[in-house]
Amino acid sequence: MKRIATFIIVVLVATGIMAWSTPGLLDSVRLGLDLKGGFEILYEATPLESGQSVTKQSLTRTAESLEKRANALGTSEPEVTTEGTNRIRLKLAGVTNEAEVRKKMKEPAVLTFRSADGCKVPEKNATEKDIYCKVELVGSDFVENGAAVGYDQLNRPVIDIKVKDKKKFADVTKRLVGQNLAIFLDETMLSDPRVQQELTDGKAQITGSYTLDEAKQIRDTINLGALPLKLTEKYSQSVGATLGKQSLEKTIEAGIIGSIVILVFMIGMYRLPGIIASFGLIVHTWLLILVFVWADFTLTLPGIAAFILGVGMAVDANIITNERIREEFRNGKSVMSSVKAGNKSSLRTILDSNITTIIVGAVMFAFGTGAVKGFALVLIVEILLSILTNVYFTHFLLGLLVKAGLLKKPKQFGVKESEINAL
Repeated sequence: MKRIATFIIVVLVATGIMAWSTPGLLDSVRLGLDLKGGFEILYEATPLESGQSVTKQSLTRTAESLEKRANALGTSEPEVTTEGTNRIRLKLAGVTNEAEVRKKMKEPAVLTFRSADGCKVPEKNATEKDIYCKVELVGSDFVENGAAVGYDQLNRPVIDIKVKDKKKFADVTKRLVGQNLAIFLDETMLSDPRVQQELTDGKAQITGSYTLDEAKQIRDTINLGALPLKLTEKYSQSVGATLGKQSLEKTIEAGIIGSIVILVFMIGMYRLPGIIASFGLIVHTWLLILVFVWADFTLTLPGIAAFILGVGMAVDANIITNERIREEFRNGKSVMSSVKAGNKSSLRTILDSNITTIIVGAVMFAFGTGAVKGFALVLIVEILLSILTNVYFTHFLLGLLVKAGLLKKPKQFGVKESEINAL
């Protein structure tokens, strides 16, 4: 009775936890752009200036800057990964204003303060850049995300910015009292106010005839910061939200149908052990969703393909175990001996095949890119969970019923009496 009670408690507790948590887990699964819609871009990175080179550090910093920009633009959970020595892959799911986002992702957005101190201006065709040739402050001198929209005394929109080194700014403004200090965003001059006095509070203001929307746009562009490297699009792919939704719906539909067929096959073929194996598959699927949410993985179509492949391997593990048990029955062994021998003999075969697949998945993850990495990662996690649930967990449940005496006859395992040849 104790073993039966343990079996019932384990099944009920596991079922209750899965039933309670599954709706919330499904809502929390992070969907890739091929299921949610969005776009993907592969950038090639080159130095901003001649004579420089693309280093691993500069490539990583550029990827981090892209991720910050994507977050600042309000996109949902961007994926930014470096590939090789000079490429960055960007995936943004759920984006509707693609053209605007793509433009902002590549903007250098270099903010500089410049003066005419010591500049030799040509007599004709002088540009603002020629007039204000001396760079006094660069983007790294300003507080990150420190730009904000404010209003002047006449209630006109202005952009307030802050510098990191107050003393440095005070020295610059002290030297330039009575002169203009121009504010440039890239090579476009936003304003060139005259310095009236030394500024010691580390604050500056960009003024002009801006509308509120224009002021906000300048603020956002400044806060995006500069990219360490120049980016050139080498490949892009867009997936509409409708197409992504259809892919998800079709995938779920196929998954439900396939799961029902598998469960019916397992139960019809192996009777009560088949029911236990089917329950193990359900627990396996729930655990995989839990890992996806906990580890913040992104579910994509290649990931679903790996998931389906993993389920197939999990089913195969159950089939191997049950067939080995049936072979022991046909050799005339008792229920207890058949289950023990079948579990033991099947375990080595299952572990050998799964470990081999894990090694292949690890190689794919190490040397693959993009979707290949995602496929490999899901496959590895899937196999590890399969070993946990469809080997040890199902063996544990089956052992409880056998030791409790509820599984006494070969026919309960799908073996006919006529197939038994006692030795």
